[in-house]
Amino acid sequence: MTDLLLRDARLWGSATATDLLIRDGVVAATGPGLHPGGAPVEDLRGKLLVPGFVDAHAHVDKTLWGGPWVPHDAPPGLAGKIRNGVERRAELGIPSAGYMTALLERMVADGTTHVRSHVDIDPAVGLKGVEALREALAGMDGRITAELVAFPQTGVLISPGTAELMDAALAEGVELVGGIDPAGLDGDPVRHLDLVFGLADKHGAGVDIHLHDGGPLGGWQYDLIIERTKALGLAGKVTISHGYALGELPLAEQDRLIDGLSSAGVSLATVAPASAAPLPLVRLREAGVPVGAGNDGVRDLWSPYGTGDMLERALFLAQRSRFVRDEELEHALEITTYGGAKLAGRRAGFTPGAPADFVALDTRTPAEAVCLRPTRSLVVKSGRIVARDGQLC
Repeated sequence: MTDLLLRDARLWGSATATDLLIRDGVVAATGPGLHPGGAPVEDLRGKLLVPGFVDAHAHVDKTLWGGPWVPHDAPPGLAGKIRNGVERRAELGIPSAGYMTALLERMVADGTTHVRSHVDIDPAVGLKGVEALREALAGMDGRITAELVAFPQTGVLISPGTAELMDAALAEGVELVGGIDPAGLDGDPVRHLDLVFGLADKHGAGVDIHLHDGGPLGGWQYDLIIERTKALGLAGKVTISHGYALGELPLAEQDRLIDGLSSAGVSLATVAPASAAPLPLVRLREAGVPVGAGNDGVRDLWSPYGTGDMLERALFLAQRSRFVRDEELEHALEITTYGGAKLAGRRAGFTPGAPADFVALDTRTPAEAVCLRPTRSLVVKSGRIVARDGQLC
């Protein structure tokens, strides 16, 4: 059933409670005293209603969630973590559709209604991660939607055969082509980006590039990405993930790059890492640059941390940015909802025609929700109740 009347809901941004009517999985109307017209009625009793959370940067294929505890033993640095991940995959049975399903179930129970997941593709694993994640998503029966990124974790130019596998994944319907540190890992940013954007142009795909390279080197690669986005008319379809350099450069250079991102229609995704300079979130919002957030890896060979909870991620964003005022805390919440939706090219909110993806929170204000992270009272996906009180339905 995708028809539902949410009675006495306090819509985020509204001072008083009202009703919200859902028909065929989208918002049909809002207002007091709406007639259900045969739709089931759920009384929220004044609880706060926010759009469903969007995890805009995940690695669901890597997870060990639901499996045995695996002590972290990866060497330090990007190269060491990449090598450890490749060497131990077979031993631990990953990619595993079972582990992915367990994590997706937890994410849904915590209010995530859409996820963008980067999926490792390389000659050793082939397209097994794509196949396993699709199997896991099918088992979720529409409780969460997803878009996949063909992600070259081990590099493209330095990993022969990877580009051909990415091409095959995109031909089979994977929505975005990924990249990773065109200079720092692959050693040739121009060739790397030409290949990645060439695949995007060939398949009509989006682009999402991991950019850990910092300082001026990272800033230069921002310019290269902006340049290619404009040249191919890919506004709204390109994301830079992590993008540490933007928070490290002098303010004048930050402003120049922010203007470039805005004019090209390039978005950013952050995981609010504890060890990197935070992105200038306020100035990015003022410039109209979409910013989404994600959990990155959750309990995998890269890190023992993570729960899949996007409300927790909003807290991390606020803490890393030293947000304390209510409007600042709401900004963090906005990034995990509206921001992620915009990055993914999706609508979000309470206007007629918007997807009926919502989370009900028993809290007095959005700012309090970020600080307290209450159990999700209700999660609605496409007009269907998919979780209640932190448990999957």
